[in-house]
Amino acid sequence: MGHSHRADDHPSRLHHGSVTVHLRSPRHLRIAAHAELISLIMMLANVFTVHLKPISSLMGPTHGCAYLFVVIATWRLPHVPAAAKVLAVVPGIGGLLALRQLDRVDTARAQTEEGNPA
Repeated sequence: MGHSHRADDHPSRLHHGSVTVHLRSPRHLRIAAHAELISLIMMLANVFTVHLKPISSLMGPTHGCAYLFVVIATWRLPHVPAAAKVLAVVPGIGGLLALRQLDRVDTARAQTEEGNPA
């Protein structure tokens, strides 16, 4: 019985010999980073327009949780550059800035691996 495709294979990884290069940052971090920014935009839009208390009551904790999740998730990832960790701490857009930094590092690693024959 041969295995043609396993459920635990990750299409976002490139296997090159014994080295695995992540081509994209983790999905859970991407979702949290976008939730962080969207909740901040909604919160600010509410404050500067109709200022409905139920929206403030929902968006405040949502933004806070997304922000904390982004910071903790970024700091827990293996081999994360210090720049990405610092960027993750920036409120509102830190998650997206950290993702951008992580994607740059992964792209650079992938190009380095392609250039160095095993």
